[in-house]
Amino acid sequence: MRSFFYLMFAIGLMINNVSAQPAKVNEHPLRAHLAFLADDLLEGRGTGQRGGDLAVRYLETQAALIGLKPVKGNSFRQSVKIVGSQTLPTSSLHFSVNGNVLSPALGSDMVFGTSSGKTEIVLDAPLVFVGYGIRAADERWDDYKGVDLKGKMLVMMANDPQPTKSEPDRFGGKALTYYGRWTYKFEEAARQGAAGVLLIHTTASATYGWNVPQTSFSHERFNLPNAGNALEGWWQESSAKAVFAAAGQDLDRLRASAEQADFKPVVLNAKAQGMLHSAIRHVEQFNVIGMVPGSDAKLKQEAVIYSAHWDHLGIVNEDGKPAQIWNGAVDNASGAAALLAMAQAAVSHPAKRSQLFLWPCAEEQYLLGSAAYVRDPLWPLAKTAADLNLDSMNFVGATLDIGVAGSERSSLYASAAQVAKKMGLRLAPSVPDLGGAYFRADHFNFARAGVPAFNVGSAVFSGDGHFDFAAEETASTSKMRGFKNDYHTVRDQYSPAWDLSGMVQQAQFTLNLGYAVANARSLPSWKKGDPFGALKR
Repeated sequence: MRSFFYLMFAIGLMINNVSAQPAKVNEHPLRAHLAFLADDLLEGRGTGQRGGDLAVRYLETQAALIGLKPVKGNSFRQSVKIVGSQTLPTSSLHFSVNGNVLSPALGSDMVFGTSSGKTEIVLDAPLVFVGYGIRAADERWDDYKGVDLKGKMLVMMANDPQPTKSEPDRFGGKALTYYGRWTYKFEEAARQGAAGVLLIHTTASATYGWNVPQTSFSHERFNLPNAGNALEGWWQESSAKAVFAAAGQDLDRLRASAEQADFKPVVLNAKAQGMLHSAIRHVEQFNVIGMVPGSDAKLKQEAVIYSAHWDHLGIVNEDGKPAQIWNGAVDNASGAAALLAMAQAAVSHPAKRSQLFLWPCAEEQYLLGSAAYVRDPLWPLAKTAADLNLDSMNFVGATLDIGVAGSERSSLYASAAQVAKKMGLRLAPSVPDLGGAYFRADHFNFARAGVPAFNVGSAVFSGDGHFDFAAEETASTSKMRGFKNDYHTVRDQYSPAWDLSGMVQQAQFTLNLGYAVANARSLPSWKKGDPFGALKR
């Protein structure tokens, strides 16, 4: 009996020592997962494509092999029903103005599609200019002013109302708020019951050139069922000006008036008429999710989520070019692979709260997988402590800083600072979010639902361990900035020569932060006054 007691005591000590060891992210599994997920075999992991199905099968197999547990039932999958829509070249939209017909050219002057799921749509609707198309009680702003716009074709500006001397901080000042994002504007137009919505494109207001919407609308677009407008698209400024002038309106003058809070919708003496023909298909995609149950009898009912989307653009057919595989190695085989390596480290080191590892689908299709998860969560949002997201990770080397943009919205910033200090890292300095990056990754859907969330990034590259802020940028910094030219192109491919020390560092920081949240006494809280903090979980 004494020998048995000592044996059990020794085993208990061993178990406690194992549990006390930090969960360490290893480079070898991360690199192996990354190389496979970015391989031509997976055909770019496109939404609604065979490569995407292969990616899901790989992720769920690895989740089981690692030792993750299904969150619900016995499957690692969550079904996401989406609708694909491709605008056909037989579609047309023209404007009847004072007995004249103006016909913008599809592609060069205007791009549009449908989110209605209908193959044919007949358009005959009055044209109404609605300024920025924003209704924001927190900013005391309403571009609709109670006007019934059901059945109208809405024309609006991209971006936010600009700051003024008297109101330098309105709509985030220099930073872009969610009200300035095209996604919000489409959503608000749908809430108004509009027949359609067109955003006036300028490179300055959209923060990107005409080629971006032109490319997007030339390919199949996806939406959740019954989630959008009969027609939605972009309109070149020069073409819009011509139609407004024919209707007796000066677009520049109207845009200037729309900078004031007392702006009211302007009905134009013009009608939008035409036909929208679309190829529609219904597709089932899957989020992949697994968990490490918490060790605390009470706190295990709450959870931290780590997320990284598995999809990219798949096999792409560009005009005049043979079909090519867009592998999406950095975006986002890197995050998907890192999440697998993090899960492998976490399974033998449970935290007090449960830890969920989520690979959403269709992120490249406007964050559809995470949106579907938030609509039908497998874990109650009220008991979800945070979402820590990884997307397009560091592939060029170790860093001195870690990027935590968006964490300042909640107490996650203080937790991140403590974790960074223990790892010998600094938090990257905050800069204005001019392009609305916070709203363009999967964590944002959690934030919209009231769950503190942000995307973990990387910042200053250390090279030999030192960094002179007055010196020229390091080779590593140059490589990372150079990726902007490869982003969403066929050139985003994996290289065995990549230095993954920074990617491991980024993954380790994210996992460490997750543990800090999972073992804390209370759930993270939003900063007072943050617009997402007012939402109900």
